[in-house]
Amino acid sequence: MKDLTQLMQQAQAMQQKLQDAQAKMAETAAEGTSGGGLVTVSLKGPGEVTRVQIDESLMVAGEQDILADLIVAAHADAKRKLDEANAVLMREAAGPMAGMNIPGMPKLF
Repeated sequence: MKDLTQLMQQAQAMQQKLQDAQAKMAETAAEGTSGGGLVTVSLKGPGEVTRVQIDESLMVAGEQDILADLIVAAHADAKRKLDEANAVLMREAAGPMAGMNIPGMPKLF
């Protein structure tokens, strides 16, 4: 019974680490840029856009398509960085369980 109790304690500790990591992920922020810094997009948590900054030099008639492409590229850059930061948090929380595919458990990177 001692082994089962110890196993349950380890499972509870891991569950707490995962919950802590999820809370950190909700607060994690990333910034992506495009056009050599002409457009910047800031994301937070699961990908919520918190800020879009556009250099005023792009605010001219006829540049809508270029601006749209730069916004999409900056968002993709920020999302990639946010996903990488969140993956690191989850790997740290999962510890030796990272990468394992245990039936009934969520996949842990």
